[in-house]
Formats: sequence, C-alpha cells, structure tokens
Amino acid sequence: MSNEFPGWHGTTIIGVKKGGKVVIAGDGQVSLGQTVIKGSARKVRRISPGGYDVVAGFAGSTADAFTLLERLETKLEATPGQLQRASVELAKDWRTDKYLQKLEAMLIVTDGEELYVITGAGDVLEPEHNVAAIGSGGNYALAAARAMMDSDRDGEEIARTAMAIAADICVYTNGNLTVESISK
Repeated sequence: MSNEFPGWHGTTIIGVKKGGKVVIAGDGQVSLGQTVIKGSARKVRRISPGGYDVVAGFAGSTADAFTLLERLETKLEATPGQLQRASVELAKDWRTDKYLQKLEAMLIVTDGEELYVITGAGDVLEPEHNVAAIGSGGNYALAAARAMMDSDRDGEEIARTAMAIAADICVYTNGNLTVESISK
C-alpha cells in the first residue's frame, strides 16, 4: 500500500442494515505509521441538519473526513430528508472541486432507511446484502458480517461481532467501539 495515504491505516467502519434499523460501528484506533496514537477516537457520529438524523462513519484522514461531514450537512440542509440526493451532490463536488479532490477519506452514511458508501472517486454505493465496510479492516468485518446476516442476530450484534473479528485480524483496528443505530 502506498505511503501517500497513511490515513487508511487506522480504522474499520461497518454499516449493517437489518430488522428495520441500521447500525454503524467503528473502532477507536488512530495510527501514525506503526505507532498507535490514540485508542479511543470517535469515528462514528450522528448529525442532525434541520432535525433530520443521519449517522456517518469515516475512514481516512480525520481532518478530511470532518470537512466532508460538514459538506454533507450543508447538502442535507439544502435537500432535507433526501440522503441519496445529498450524497450524490457531495460526491459530485468531491470529484470536481480542486480542493475537495485532495481529501483522503471515505464515508458510510445512513438515515435509518438508506445506507451508502461515499468515495472521492464520485461513487455513492448502496451495498449488496445490506452490509458495507470501509477502512483497513473493512474487508474482514464485511466478510464476518455477511456470514452472520442470515442468522437470528440483530444488526447491532452482527456489527459488534464483525468488528471484534476485524480487530483480531487487522493491526490497525482495535476493539474500542463507537456504535450508533438509527431507524426510520
């Protein structure tokens, strides 16, 4: 992996949509190179532009992610209750704006009904199988959660277990979780 984007080494975020609600969970580890700088960061946040609740989790550079979250809030204020439209508008700006193009982060966002991954490549992806994961341990968490989706476990239990598995495998992921759930 390129050293140009060290922010990728430092988090796992998962979104699980099941049983009428969506859960987003993220670990708390922040790494700089091979050093753990902080173990209790909050990379999952609830935003409420205009009283419209959205939960977002981010992977990548923290400052870049906060910039994107602020932009998403602005887009949601302009299009209340329309997460898909706001996400597409954010992705378009991210792809075309010279300043935003340099931002190195990814987002998972939900309003309790829709679940999207937003990337700097202009993608707004609705995940298959109602599970999305990003970050250095994302593939481990995704595989674990997908394996549990047909079980009788609820979304939060699936997210927590998948994150525990990712933390056991990925050295850039820890077990200190922030979990937010939301339903429509």
